[in-house]
Amino acid sequence: MARLIVNADDLGYTEGVTDGIVEAHARGIVTSTSLMVEGEDAVRAGALTRSAPALSVGLHAVLDSGGELTVAPESSECELERQLARFLELVGHAPTHVDSHHHVHRDSRLESAFARFAARHELPLRDHSLPHCGLFYGGASGETRPGRVDVEALLTILAGLESDVELGCHPGHSRDLDSSYTVERDEELRTLTDPRVRTAIDELGIELIGWRDL
Repeated sequence: MARLIVNADDLGYTEGVTDGIVEAHARGIVTSTSLMVEGEDAVRAGALTRSAPALSVGLHAVLDSGGELTVAPESSECELERQLARFLELVGHAPTHVDSHHHVHRDSRLESAFARFAARHELPLRDHSLPHCGLFYGGASGETRPGRVDVEALLTILAGLESDVELGCHPGHSRDLDSSYTVERDEELRTLTDPRVRTAIDELGIELIGWRDL
């Protein structure tokens, strides 16, 4: 039986994104999320996680803006430690895992710093602790592709699972979001809470877990 972590990135980004992620957990298949500690809704988001004990909450480290690094590589570990300290203030306990905004942990200039940070705090790190599936994403090269995040697309992804994996997603309400990825978040939320998806998971024998369950 394949085990599946469904992780919603960007908790705390905006109020609408936070609300969408909480909804996708309460009514859908999201089992895990990762918090942007400097997001505009980070304080409220951190408090909300305390009323969702089954939701794994990790650190969504932000070290870039628009794809450009905002810290020098040699300072990245210090910045990760700062964001971890802020996470502890907001959530009240250690993160269950760590990943990064725009996947900057994959950047060759930062990869070793992330690996050391994760090892030091005994945190699972995206891509290193479990394969990550990024197929459920409705944008590419600046184009909107909602067909990649509809129910049929997700059912196809689920049917192809053969081993334990983390599925990345970005659900949310786009009402207050200034981003290139907006209406796609609404579509993701509809898909992740669609009863057909839960039925398919049960029929395929997939076990939904969070990072804390590994």
